[in-house]
Order: sequence, then structure tokens, then C-alpha cells
Amino acid sequence: MSTHRPLQRRLGVFDATSIGLGSMLGAGVFVVFAPASALAGDFLVLSVLIAGAVAYCNAVASAELAARYPASGGTYVYGRKRLGEWPGFLAGWGFVTGKTASCAAMALTFGHYVAPDYPVPVAIAAVVALTAVNLMGITRTALLTRILLCAVLATLIFVAAAALVGPHPEGTAGTVAGAGGVLPAAGLMFFAFAGYARIATLGEEVKDPARTIPRAILAALGGAFVIYLALALLLLNHLPGGRLAATATPLLEAVVHSRLSAGAPLVQAGAAAACLGALLALITGVGRTALAMARERDLPGPLAAVGGRHTVPYVAELTVAAVVVVLLLTTDVMTVVGFSSFGVLIYYAVANAAAFTLPEHPGYAPKWLNAGGFCSCLLLAFTLPSASVLGMALVLAAGAVGRILVFRLRR
Repeated sequence: MSTHRPLQRRLGVFDATSIGLGSMLGAGVFVVFAPASALAGDFLVLSVLIAGAVAYCNAVASAELAARYPASGGTYVYGRKRLGEWPGFLAGWGFVTGKTASCAAMALTFGHYVAPDYPVPVAIAAVVALTAVNLMGITRTALLTRILLCAVLATLIFVAAAALVGPHPEGTAGTVAGAGGVLPAAGLMFFAFAGYARIATLGEEVKDPARTIPRAILAALGGAFVIYLALALLLLNHLPGGRLAATATPLLEAVVHSRLSAGAPLVQAGAAAACLGALLALITGVGRTALAMARERDLPGPLAAVGGRHTVPYVAELTVAAVVVVLLLTTDVMTVVGFSSFGVLIYYAVANAAAFTLPEHPGYAPKWLNAGGFCSCLLLAFTLPSASVLGMALVLAAGAVGRILVFRLRR
């Protein structure tokens, strides 16, 4: 039985929902529509619907598990409780390694937006600043997340207005792509708004978790789904031919080619705010999962330290920040982050399998939905590029081997 110092329950429904929505409306919303359109073409909206359905399966599984086990760590904890140590470890290890790489990529994206000539130093500065905010306590994290989320939502409303007022050139259809690209595109869309797990990883810091967590997860997912679906419809109607698929900045492109083109700098500022909001939530979630794994000795014990006036996992937070900075200084971050998509889907597959074993299920999460979510996660995982699958499989294998060796040394 763990005797580690617990975290404090300070988050209500609004705070938790803000953190989840801030995670889902990160840099992904500003870029994902282009590669998804290149794969799905006129079927882009279908890809969003499929991604939303899979996300709902995973979200309700996370919600019912988090209400039952309101502790830091998310699916790492649920997998251990319901399925055993190894499924929990694979979920936690995949989340910590994959999302740490995502933190570095998010920070670098922010650097490219605000200082394209000096992206790495700016990215490092962002990581340091946001880690400092996290160390000030979860309520400060929630406050900054709300501020950044307001900036992002205002930007997305402006983009929607630009796409509505046009002008709309002739031939506004998407790319002529086959229906075979729908599932890979759905995979991309799923990764863009799968941030509801951040709410579950904060389960130990939520007030009245049995009530708050399900409401926050479903509210955040519902809001993100409506926004992504509306943007997909507007962009397909507004941008001509293959322009949507060809651009690296689809939302900026939509504004530039509209009567509101003078507001293009607002979109760039909104993208920067989205990067910061998602990065803040990512660092928070990875730190809490590392804390949970350290409590069970699946990661070094010192990472379980909780302290300070604001009762935060300061060792885990500082360690995550240090690893992200090292990645920024030593690796091609955008290449490394490619494998995290496979890890995220394995993480949610474990969540669905764990939820399936619960003796009782609420009306919004019938047992068959857990089975559907599990199969859907595996289906999307193995439609990813082989390099991503192989890369994360090697990371998971390395973690498993390391765990076996450490356990043998402890005997």
C-alpha cells in the first residue's frame, strides 16, 4: 500500500473541462485538416465523424474508470487495477515516453510560430516558463489554461467567420482521394483531439471525482467535436481544389483567402496560444503519470515526491521538463514524435479493456461500447505508417526489458 503524500483536490468541473478542452485545441487544430484532407479528400467530414466516435468510446471508458479510481496516473492506474501490472505498465510507459516527445514537438512548434529564426531557444524558454507555472500549483495551471483557451476560441471563431464570408472560388471541393484514405485520416483527427485523458490523469486533484470527471470529460470532448466538425465543413466549402490539402497552415490559408485577410496575424497569435495551452496540459499530465508509476516503483522512486506550498509532484515535473529540453537540444523532435501516435492508441486500448471488466456500467457507457473502443483503437493503430508502429513497439519492448531487469536486481 502506497504511503506517499497525496495531492490536493482543488479542481471543479469548469477547471477540469478547461484543461481537457485546452489539450484538444492545441496546435493540432491549426494543422491537422491539411494532411487529413490529402488522405480523405471529399470524405474529410466522414473521417471527423469516425474519429469522434472512437474518441467517445475512449472518453466514456476513461470517465467511468476515473470516477471509480480517482488517482493520478490515468490508464496506468486503471490497467494495473483491472488487468494487472503489465497492461498498466505498457499504457503508462507508452504515455510517458510518447507524450514527452509530444511536449518537445509542441514547444518547437511554438518556437517556429513566434521566432522562426530562433525556434529552439524560444521552445526551451516556453518549457521552463510553463513548468514554473505548474510548480505554482494546479489552480494556477487551470487559470493559465483558461486564459490561453479563450484566445484560441476567439481565433477559431474568427477563422470560421472568414470562411463564411468568403469569397468562395469556383471548384471548392476537396482533393479527389479515395475512401481508402478515410481511416488513416480519422487516425490523424483522433490524435488531434484526444486530450481528454489529461482530465483522467489529474483524478487525484479533482473535487467530487465521481461527479466531476465524467462531466468534464464528456463536456470537453463534445465541445472539441463540434468545433472540429464545423471547421471541416467550413474549410471544405471555402478553400478551392487541392489548396486545403497542399497548405501547411490551413486555418491561416482560410483567412488569407478571405475578405478578412488583414486578420492573419491574429491566427498566428492564436496558434501560438494553442501550442502553449496544449504544452501546459501535456507537461501536467506526463508529470502526474510519472508520479503514479514511481509510486508503484515502475519508475525511480524519487519521482513520487510531492511537496512545496502548492502540493505538487515537483521532482516529476522538473524531470519531465529536463528531458524535454534535452530532446530539443539533441534530436530531430518532429521525427521522434511520430511514434507517439501508436503509443496513444495502445494507451486507450488498455483503458477500454479495463473498463470492460467493471461490474457495473453507467447508461452513457454500455459494456459493448468498451469492446468497440478497444477494437477501434487497434484498427487505427495498425493503419499507421509502419515506421511509427515499429518505433513505438521498440520503445515499449525496451521499457519491458528494463522493468524485468530492475525487478530481478531488487530480489
